[in-house]
Order: sequence, then structure tokens, then C-alpha cells
Amino acid sequence: MRKLFVFTLVAVLALALIIGGCAKKEEAQAPAEVAEEAAPAEPIMLGVAGPYSGDLASYGIPSMRAAELVAEKYNNAGGVLGRPVKLLVEDDVCKPEVATNTATKLVSDGANVVLGHICSGATKAALGIYNDAKIVVMSPSATNPDLTQSGDYPNFFRTIASDDMQAKLGVDFTVNQLGAKKVAVIHDKGDYGKGYAEFAKKYLEEMPGVEVVLFEGITPGAVDYSAIVQKIERMGAEAVMYGGYHPEASKIVTQMKKKKMDAYFVSDDGVKDDTFIKVAGEFAEGVYASGPMDVSQLPMYQEAVQAYKDKYNEDPGAFYKEGYAAAVALLNAIEKAGSTEYEAIEKVLRTEYVDTPVGSISFDAKGDAIGVGFSMYRVVDGVYVEQK
Repeated sequence: MRKLFVFTLVAVLALALIIGGCAKKEEAQAPAEVAEEAAPAEPIMLGVAGPYSGDLASYGIPSMRAAELVAEKYNNAGGVLGRPVKLLVEDDVCKPEVATNTATKLVSDGANVVLGHICSGATKAALGIYNDAKIVVMSPSATNPDLTQSGDYPNFFRTIASDDMQAKLGVDFTVNQLGAKKVAVIHDKGDYGKGYAEFAKKYLEEMPGVEVVLFEGITPGAVDYSAIVQKIERMGAEAVMYGGYHPEASKIVTQMKKKKMDAYFVSDDGVKDDTFIKVAGEFAEGVYASGPMDVSQLPMYQEAVQAYKDKYNEDPGAFYKEGYAAAVALLNAIEKAGSTEYEAIEKVLRTEYVDTPVGSISFDAKGDAIGVGFSMYRVVDGVYVEQK
């Protein structure tokens, strides 16, 4: 009887040890299984570079917000390739020397693609860094022709037409529509402004009976531009074509109007911005500037604008639709490629069209958008109105 009791006790203890061991094994396995189920998918890293502070922040903030809205839209639909989209936002203040640091930071932080930069000079300074890292970059606003036409940056794309197209439109309008024969061409000495001005000068000199009476650069950020205004007046210019951005343009226009000069002022999309009108005030009236064609009737444009108004309670600013288009084009390319590899993304961008707020677009061998162009606008009663 004692033997039977001992045997039974041993069996019970052995069974308890087996059950306890299994329980511990299951407990040990459970956290790993939970951890495996809870592990988040690696995000798609969308770099966003531009001026988010300083005088030119009005150019960068709309594109940054466009990226936020597009990322939010994709994430609400399950992400890209089942992975969430994460933004890496870096401020370059539109300065080339800052843009190189911005690009280096985005590369080190693991950006898969980059939306930016905004200004041509900053874009050019950063592109080599992205090219070495094999990262596709798409700008909504960098219009300097060499960025695509030089062949130096095969990783660069843009959702806006280049300055040579913009300058040709400006020259044709100035001469054929406004009737100007004596034209002063000035610029801010930057890659963007000078590039526009050089093309304008070239096209003007090709037109019979037209004289370029002045071609000169100004100093960005100066308080007073009376010296250049006096030269324009002294040379008898009937029109001024300016290559550059709104801070300098607003000062020049104001000083011209205060001197009662009646020369036309024709500029680029660096001036076709509501901030120019706010700063120049009444003196902005009658100013002409080229900008992307009006696509306000497109359903996707209307959807994108409404999304902006709903979230930020204001109208979007310059280059918003181009920034939105760039974000869509980049993420669509990753989705269609099934990969974040450089070659796969590049191939999709060059071979497939994608619907965007600026229209259905693809990109040519140089990286320029197929399906976009410029129109001329005039300030009328405090707003830019497209000229038909």
C-alpha cells in the first residue's frame, strides 16, 4: 500500500511538472507571437525639402502641406505597398549652402524619395548629393532649364515647365500683346532669376525691331532699388522683364509706380504669388507674371484644394497643386514599381501617366513633365487673373 501511495505521488508530481513546463513554454512563446503580430511595417520615407521659414516660406509651406495631405490620404487607404508613408521635413530657407546640409540629413535619415527643393539654386546645390545616394527628387517649382537639360541630374524630375518656356511666353506677350519695343531685362543674379532673364534677353534679341535697352542684375535683399529704377527710366524702357522672386519685385514695382513710370512690368512665377500683391498693395495693380496654366476645372484639382481648405481653413498658396502632383507621382511610382529601388521608380515615372491636380502627366527622358505649361496673369483688383 505504501509503495502504491509513493508511486501515485511520484506520478502526480511528474504530471504537474510536465503541465507546468508546457505552461511556461506557452508563456514564453506568447510574447514573441504577440510581438510578431504587433511589429509595424517599415514606413515609406518621403523627404520634403523647401523654405519653411524666412522671406520665401510662402513658396515652401503649401508644398509641405500638400505632402501632408497626400500622405494622409494614402495612409487612410492602407499606405503604399501596405506600408505607412512617413514625412521627413527639412527647411532649406531657399539657400544653396543650407540645402546641401538638408540633403545630407534627408539621405542619412533614410528618405526613399524627396519632394523638393523649391528654389532652383537650392535644388541645384542638393541634387548631386541625392544623385550619389540614388534617390529620386521631384520639385514642384524649380524651373531652371539646366536642371533637366544639362543631363547632370538623371535623378531629377519636376511638375512644372522650365524657364525657357516661361521666358518665351513672357517675351511673346510683352512684344506682341503689349507692343513694347524697348525692353529692360533685370534679374536677382540667382540661378532661377538670371536663367529666366538670359532666356528673355535671347528671345527679345531674335525679334525684329525690338531692343534690349538694359540687362543688369540687382542685389537681393536690398532696401532701396532707386538706382536701377532710374536706369530703366533713363533708357526709355517701355517694359521691364524681371527674373526673380517677390520680395525684390514688390520694392521695384513700388518705386516705379511712385515715380509715375508707365512701363509695363512683366515677370515670372516667382512673382505670381499672393504675397507679392499683399506687400506691393495698390502698386501691384497691372503687373503681369507668368505661372502654371489654370487647371481649376479638373476634379482632382478641386478635390485637392478642398482638402487644403478643410484642414487649414485658408486657400492654398503658390505651387500647392504642383507639390500635390509631385507627392502623388512619387508615391504612385513606388506603388506601381512594387519597390523603393531607384531604377524601378525612375522607370515608372518615365513610362506611365498618373492623374494629378495639374493634369494627367508623365515625364520625358530629361525629367520634365509632359502635359504642363504656363499662362500669363495680370493683377486686377488685387488678384491675379489669367490672360486669354
